[in-house]
Amino acid sequence: MPIYEVSLIQSFLDYLKFQKRYSQHTIISYQNDLTSFFDFIEIQFAIQSLNEINASFARSWLASLKEKGIESKSINRKISTLKSFFKYQLKKGIIPTSPMATIVSTKVKKRLPQFVAENDINTLFNYMEFPDNWNGKTHRLVFHLLYNTGIRQAELINLKEAHIDTGNSTIKVLGKGNIERILPVSNELMQLIKKYVTDKQTELVLGDREILLVSEKGKKLYPKYVYTVVKKYLAAVTTIDKKSPHVLRHTFATHLMNNGADINAVKELLGHSSLAATQIYTHNTIEKLKEVYKKAHPKA
Repeated sequence: MPIYEVSLIQSFLDYLKFQKRYSQHTIISYQNDLTSFFDFIEIQFAIQSLNEINASFARSWLASLKEKGIESKSINRKISTLKSFFKYQLKKGIIPTSPMATIVSTKVKKRLPQFVAENDINTLFNYMEFPDNWNGKTHRLVFHLLYNTGIRQAELINLKEAHIDTGNSTIKVLGKGNIERILPVSNELMQLIKKYVTDKQTELVLGDREILLVSEKGKKLYPKYVYTVVKKYLAAVTTIDKKSPHVLRHTFATHLMNNGADINAVKELLGHSSLAATQIYTHNTIEKLKEVYKKAHPKA
């Protein structure tokens, strides 16, 4: 890849990191997409400057991805990456027009988010036995926090003891873009958190005193740890395909909507930047209403 391209890409990634405050995971995805694109057009078209790139180059790359069997959702993410990159170059005056101006995203069939049924959640919390040790205490709190607050896995891992407000029964969550939101928690969950913190001080001599959730070695949890724990326990109570921390986030939102919660309130609780992201949960609510109608109405 030519030096000028590396420089332009790095400048764009720095913009995403320091000004847009994107997560490291998102930045790596952008970097991989851009590297793949520029490697392709360098081989196929031997360009010498950014101004030589046009829409046909981008379409050729996207077509090659389609031929490799890349799903439409992934291709749309790559289109979004290129649009953002060239929009940034346009803003900086490096190019006069964006080659992505006429490129449109492909249609993606919307999938309803999977969620755990309420009776299965009740089984998990009321009948599932967690080990009587530090791991068991951590596993139990992980589930209570994910289901009762709808927070993301990364938000869960980065919760700090200082974020817990026992007086107001709230927790402070640092979401995407380092945007903070305050979430209410039940008295039951708050008592569970307080006991966990107290037990940490007495049972774990070397436990992290800043981070809320820690392993038996007193270390901050990592994504694979949380994923493995969630998958293990959900496998015991549900047969849904996906058994991940994010499924519990979907479950939180779906159960709220099914029980009459206002969609704007759910949006704030989830930390969504727009209502469009939250509206998908209304589809699950409608499906439940259809089910009730079919079972209850004589003419259904």
